[in-house]
Amino acid sequence: MGQVVSERPIGGNGSGPGMNGHGGAAIRSYAPATGELLGEAPNTSAEEVRAAVARARRAQEAWGALPVEERCQRVLRFRDAIVDRTDEIVDLLSRECGKPRHEALLHEVLVAADMATYFAQIAPKALEPHEIKLHLFKHRRSWVHYVPRGVVGVISPWNFPFQLALRDVLAAIVAGNAAVLKPSEVTPLIALKQKEIWDGAGMPEDLFQVVTGYGPTGAALIDSGIQMLLFTGSVGTGRKVAAACGERLIPCVMELGGKAPLIACADADIERTAQAIVFGGFANAGQVCVAVERVYAHREIHDRLLERTVEITKGLNQGDPGKEFVDVGAIIFPPQIDVAERHIKDAVDKGATVKAGGKRAPGQGQFFEPTIIAGCDHAMTVMTEEIFGPVVPFMQVATEEEAIRLANESHLGLNAYVFSEDTDHARRLAERLQAGSVLVNDVLMNGALPDAPFGGVKQSGFGRVMGEDGLRQMCDVKHINADRIALGSKDPTWFPYTASSYSWFKRGMRALFSSGGFLRRIGELF
Repeated sequence: MGQVVSERPIGGNGSGPGMNGHGGAAIRSYAPATGELLGEAPNTSAEEVRAAVARARRAQEAWGALPVEERCQRVLRFRDAIVDRTDEIVDLLSRECGKPRHEALLHEVLVAADMATYFAQIAPKALEPHEIKLHLFKHRRSWVHYVPRGVVGVISPWNFPFQLALRDVLAAIVAGNAAVLKPSEVTPLIALKQKEIWDGAGMPEDLFQVVTGYGPTGAALIDSGIQMLLFTGSVGTGRKVAAACGERLIPCVMELGGKAPLIACADADIERTAQAIVFGGFANAGQVCVAVERVYAHREIHDRLLERTVEITKGLNQGDPGKEFVDVGAIIFPPQIDVAERHIKDAVDKGATVKAGGKRAPGQGQFFEPTIIAGCDHAMTVMTEEIFGPVVPFMQVATEEEAIRLANESHLGLNAYVFSEDTDHARRLAERLQAGSVLVNDVLMNGALPDAPFGGVKQSGFGRVMGEDGLRQMCDVKHINADRIALGSKDPTWFPYTASSYSWFKRGMRALFSSGGFLRRIGELF
């Protein structure tokens, strides 16, 4: 991401194919809240990536042969090691990402531990072979088996570098695969900490590999012979990654950007909606792919909702999470500050008003004030392009129909939110929104629901992670068909073809698929 200037990182990694390189100088990681150098990570070469994938492939052969129950028990051992080392993980997340300790704990470590638990609990049943009841050929039986793909590549983002990486890695490993993780070059130390904990827990060391580096490292991973790729990042980079996977016929999942709308209906609870907007817009300093990025407030409550949201926003405590407990931390990737300033200037130039924040925070570090902008419309980029920072624009609407139309006028469709005291009515509105997930009277929390599939529509990507379907997606589906009743040495549908057999088959087809009653269908045979 640090190498991508023309594209904004959206929800994650700006690295991808299209850049050439063979390793080189180490990656330096700096604390966004203080500018302190935290450490260095290798800039992995293409040759080293291929070697890592080769080691992972050898380890996968033994791992994939284990019963799924045993794999799950071992993954729970890794989960226990994560829980035991919570304090050092939280400390590193706070320093390398500049995020509040509460968010490092609840949004990263807790979510990762829960996902490991969930996948381990459901895998034996979800991945169990099952029989298909054939509707026509009753003399045969069919089974579906879920077979590990082999080596799964994961390219993960900088905004939630602990839980988003492990979400995909653990699903792959529970399903019997090996995993090779290429983390964002902005937050490489988190990934190295994951690998350290993995090895320290007595897990098969080669089964989970970490290859830190810039774009060429991600390109090398795609070109290394992996069997699947999961990518979280920008729309622009996602296009390049998907094209590279397509050229190599590698199955992939793309989790890309979002521009989540929040529709506040006329009967919405003002206090809960305002609190949700502030949390949904400013958690992780707005660097969340499902953040509240635009509010469509019904005219009957717009002014009261705006006033309360501004009041709450002005009461937030922003600062260095390493020194105190704060609500809002730093901007992880410096170019996002330029993006926020550009959107705000465009909106103000076109008539919008900054009600809170609106500028870089003074002093040391990469901070941007939590910002509320009023009087916005779709002529402004702040309402149509992803911000990925602590900026929430408000637009007043006359009707719910107008809100739905405007919410769907987007090339992105990851998350959406509806607030109304009538939950059934809100659900009906949610069904009309073009998004992979819609939450009613809540924000963000579906990112922490391993039970439910997560992913986007439109240019927000394709494929799903989490849930039983996400776990099965880590496998190749194998169909096995065998005889229930032996038909002798020759099947009647085989050679030779004769006029008599053709006539009988035609009559049989009419008897099977005629719309008439039983007697008429029987009559088709004679």
